[in-house]
Amino acid sequence: MIHLIEDILKTYQDFGFKEVQVELSTRPKKSIGTSEMWQKAETALEQALQKSNLQFKLNPGDGAFYGPKIDFHIKDSLNRKWQCGTIQLDFSMPERFDVDYVAQDGTKHRVVMIHRAILGSPERFMGILIEHLAGKFPTWLAPVQVIILNVTDNQKAYAESIYKTLSENKIRVEIDIRNEKLGYKIRQAQLQKIPYMIVIGDKEVSEQTISVRTRDGENLKPMKLEPFIERIKHETIQKIA
Repeated sequence: MIHLIEDILKTYQDFGFKEVQVELSTRPKKSIGTSEMWQKAETALEQALQKSNLQFKLNPGDGAFYGPKIDFHIKDSLNRKWQCGTIQLDFSMPERFDVDYVAQDGTKHRVVMIHRAILGSPERFMGILIEHLAGKFPTWLAPVQVIILNVTDNQKAYAESIYKTLSENKIRVEIDIRNEKLGYKIRQAQLQKIPYMIVIGDKEVSEQTISVRTRDGENLKPMKLEPFIERIKHETIQKIA
C-alpha cells in the first residue's frame, strides 16, 4: 500500500503538481462486508498514510459501498483542485469471483482486492495538465522537443542534416526552412511553446556548431550537436526511466 501511495505522489511530481490533498473515506451507511473487515481495512489505509508521513482529511461515511478508499486531489496553477488518483479496497469482487488464497496453515481465506487509479480518466487528466502548464510541456513530455530554424537558404542543407541526426536519436524534432524572416520563425516557435530552438546561420555552418535558444528566450553557448543530443536525452530519460 505504501508503494502505491509513493507511485501516485511521484507521478504527480513528475507532471509538475506540487500540492496534493489526501482524503480517507470510511464506511457508508449502505455497504457490504462485516464490521470487522471494514475496521481492518480502514486501519490498514490509515496506517499506510501515517507511515508515508502524509497529512490527510477524514471523510466519515464517504467510502464506496464495497470498501474504504484514499483519494488524491491535485491543485493546479490556477488554484483549482481536481480529484484524480484513488486507492480503494474492494470486498465485493472477490466474493463475486470466489477468489481465495491459501494461508501457511493450509486454510483458505477470502482476498481483498485493491483498486488503484493514478490519473483517473487520461483525457480528463490531459486537459488538467495542459491548463496547469499553460501548454509549456517539459522537454520529456513536449510533443515537439526541438525545432530547427535557418537564417537563409544557404543553411538548408546543414539544417536538414541536423534534423536527420536528431530524428535518428529518437528526438521529436521539426524543421522550419521557409523563406521567412528569422524573427518571425522564432515567434512562431515560441507560440508553439517548443522547449528548444536550434538557429543555424553561416557561422554555425562554417564551424559545424549549433546555436540554441530556449522558449523562454535564453541563449545557450554555441555547441556541437552531440552535447545537445545528450542534454535532451538526459532531460527525457530521467523522467521516463
